[in-house]
Order: sequence, then C-alpha cells, then structure tokens
Amino acid sequence: MPSLRTLSILLVAVLLLGWWLAHPSSTLPRPDPSAIPACPLPPQVAHGDAPLQTGVPHGLTLPGIDDATLTPLAGFSVDARVLGREDYRLGREADFSPTDLALGWGRMTDDAVLARLSLSQGGRWYHYRWQGDPPIPVAEIGRSSANMHMVPADDRVAAALARIEAGQRVRIDGWLIRIDGANWHWRSSLTRDDSGGGACELVYACAVTRL
Repeated sequence: MPSLRTLSILLVAVLLLGWWLAHPSSTLPRPDPSAIPACPLPPQVAHGDAPLQTGVPHGLTLPGIDDATLTPLAGFSVDARVLGREDYRLGREADFSPTDLALGWGRMTDDAVLARLSLSQGGRWYHYRWQGDPPIPVAEIGRSSANMHMVPADDRVAAALARIEAGQRVRIDGWLIRIDGANWHWRSSLTRDDSGGGACELVYACAVTRL
C-alpha cells in the first residue's frame, strides 16, 4: 500500500497537471485572432489635409478575390467631399470595383468653387468643365480632386459605400493596389498630380466614415 507521503505527492502532481491544462497560456502564449485585423488600417489623414499616402509595412498581404491577387502599393487615407458617384455592373473591373467616387479636397470642397464647375462621371472617368475663367487654377482642380475606383474589403464596407451620396464629407482608409488576374491587370495611380488614362486611384477600402 502506498504511504501517506506518496499519496500526498501524487495528489499535488494531479492538481498541478489540472491547473496547467486549464491555464496553457501561462506557458505557451497564443495569439488572439480577433486582435489581427482582416484589413489593417494605414496612418490616417488629418481632417482637412490632402490625401495621405504612406509606405506598405513589410509582410502585408491582402486576400485575393476570385482568381485574382491583390498587391498593396501604398497606404492611403483621404478626407474629402464627395463630388459624385457612379456605379458599374458590367466589365471585368466591376467584379472588383462596383463604385467610383469623385472626391475633392482643399478648395475643391468649397461651395463657391463647385458652383462654377460642371462635374460628371462615366466610363470610369471623371470630367470637369467651366464657362469663362475657371474658379481656381486648372492645375489646382486636378491636384485637389480625383476619380477613385473603390474595392470594398468586405460586406460592411460595401454597405457603407452604397450609402454614400454626392455632397457628403467622408474619410476612406485603405490601400492603393494592383490587381492581377489571368491575362489582365489593373493598377492604381500613386500620385495626385497626374491626369488622363491611368490617373485614377484604385483603392482597397478598409473603412468608410461619414464626417
């Protein structure tokens, strides 16, 4: 028969084993999946500033869509007035970006300036016209507004984009991206100073906030 001392040692061992099984994180920390965002946010632009473009953290990857891969090219945060929106259902691009937003910042948010401009969208383009002299220098119009192709990161962002209307103020945080599919690719502009073909931003939107 085991001695009382042996039984005591066995009891202590069983209690320690039970405690260890109930508290494995004390010796083997486990990452909390909820602490790892599915769409990490880049640094956010200050209210009223021009769009903020930042670097891509090492190792950042984005989930693919269907058979296409998404490559982050830059962090992107924009605080802007919505000058217009255009929705698309046809074409390869619409599979990824069902909505274009024409956005303005700086003096392209002022009612007095916008009242003298005629703005329109179509065919994935954004156009502005005026009569007489432009309300602000033409180069400033180009630097302070852009047509942006929105790629929603999830259903929540898609729903937020669906509620956006012209005239509202919004902040959009996400990533400028390149999309590569079979024999097809689509790449974002990485500057606000360009115009014409390829000048639009292709934005993988992680968060859409009405201001």
